[in-house]
Amino acid sequence: ISKGIPYPFGRYVNKRSFVSIDNLCFIINELINNPKIESGIYNIADDISLSTIDLVQLMSEVLCKATRILKAPKLLIRFIAKVGDFLPIPINSERLLKLTENYEVSNLKIKTAIQKELPLSSMDGIRKTIASFSI
Repeated sequence: ISKGIPYPFGRYVNKRSFVSIDNLCFIINELINNPKIESGIYNIADDISLSTIDLVQLMSEVLCKATRILKAPKLLIRFIAKVGDFLPIPINSERLLKLTENYEVSNLKIKTAIQKELPLSSMDGIRKTIASFSI
């Protein structure tokens, strides 16, 4: 994004869970300081999942760069990825899958346990993270 290279996977729609460092620290603090929370396995994530396209748009916004999203045909992208399985190019089938699949978890169990809202929205958490890398 910072180099102005277009994101070529605009035809892929996916959702991804993220967690901001602020929300992670908030939840850890609650787990440490609230003895009423039962021990267990909790998925920790921000409330709203974002698509990779949402992430690219947020990065562009924070970095004050033009949003460049190409909607290349999926068939062409898959062909290039197959070529990348044999030649050393930046995309191959495994990377394509990682970039375009859904990776979502539910934070409902932890939110029910702590009985509080997270301090930072998903979008604000991503904005803050991107801004911290561009300093």
